[in-house]
Amino acid sequence: MIVAIVRFALPAPVSLEEAARMFESSAPKYQGLPGLVRKYYIRAEDGRSAGGVYLWDDRATAEAVYNGEWRERVARLYGSQPQIEFLDCPVIVDNAAGDAITKAA
Repeated sequence: MIVAIVRFALPAPVSLEEAARMFESSAPKYQGLPGLVRKYYIRAEDGRSAGGVYLWDDRATAEAVYNGEWRERVARLYGSQPQIEFLDCPVIVDNAAGDAITKAA
């Protein structure tokens, strides 16, 4: 599995409540998206930047989503180009499910 950390600067600081409203409006686009296991929306405590932490089945699937159209939409919605960092994720501890998930599983 692959983790993608996406970050972008905001044109003006936003409150946690404002960020929640913005993010809730885009959440349906990610529900049921093939290859996406989980997405966490994130906002810096000072409200000056935001983004997401994504868990993907594989990098190729993630990169296919983060295409030019997606990048343009993020820039249009939030006012800056997203920065993306990819990391391997061979093990996940899921305390809510009481389990651990490994790449081999």
